[in-house]
Amino acid sequence: MTRIAVDAMGGDHAPPAIVDGAIAAARRLGIAVSLVGASGAIEQALNRHPGWRNAGLTIIDAPDVIDMAESPTAVRHKPRASIRVAADLVARGEAVALFSAGHTGATVMATHAAFGMIAGVDRPALATSIPTRGGSAVLLDAGANAECRPQHLLQFAVMGAVYARLVLGAERPRIGLLSIGEEETKGNDLTREAHRLLKASPLNFIGNVEGREIYSGIADVIVCDGFTGNVVLKTSEGLVEALEAKLGEKVSSVFDYAEYGGAPLVGVGALAIVGHGRSSAKAVSNAIAMAHRFAADNFIHRVEQEIASAGVAHQ
Repeated sequence: MTRIAVDAMGGDHAPPAIVDGAIAAARRLGIAVSLVGASGAIEQALNRHPGWRNAGLTIIDAPDVIDMAESPTAVRHKPRASIRVAADLVARGEAVALFSAGHTGATVMATHAAFGMIAGVDRPALATSIPTRGGSAVLLDAGANAECRPQHLLQFAVMGAVYARLVLGAERPRIGLLSIGEEETKGNDLTREAHRLLKASPLNFIGNVEGREIYSGIADVIVCDGFTGNVVLKTSEGLVEALEAKLGEKVSSVFDYAEYGGAPLVGVGALAIVGHGRSSAKAVSNAIAMAHRFAADNFIHRVEQEIASAGVAHQ
């Protein structure tokens, strides 16, 4: 039976929302879930669900937590932190993927240490689905790396293309580079050099994409550094919340991060799905479903193949 390791202590509403979502996913998908964290708190949340012991759930005790206010490096000094123990389960082959809605920086560090990187990839990236006029696109990096080099953006583009084919059904994904103008001379040193590398690559690169075009559907994959990508996401979330407050109703479910569940951390050597800190039970359930699907579709191996065949490493 497929098993997913879940950081039960990660997120603003942990562990109850994490546990609720894990139970829903386990029952809906017929998979096993290891809930990692303070066993007493997890069991208390589980006891609200009669019959949970027959739902494929197990508790793995991990008494420590990486708080959101802590530095990501705190994960190095807490070997019994829930995210580290969850990552180790996957590294040992006792689970096929992990999910965490906790400290993103700590998750990146824990998974990098436990899984290593895919050959040819220097940095991991968060690949986030975003709504467009015609469907969806993928934005990466959405927050794993505050600073990047041009070759990192090229690697992100290759990994984003695999994601777009697998998740969005795009046969030949259109790659756009987020910049401040359409001309290849626009932007900073990072975007101008990344443009040159992308243009010379075998990818279906369509050129620069401006901020106003992010949701237009012009590109299936939008590439940027993690600082820029995270600002884009947080700005979008704030805009949607403001519109909902102004209109007094839901703008649209397509803007609800809970529908997507989480963002895969692409580039590390095993599956890791990162959720929003405010993840609800619905978001957790959908994120676990994403992990299950990616495992079934052999996502990591496909990324490895694409990176190797594209020849984009360490330029």
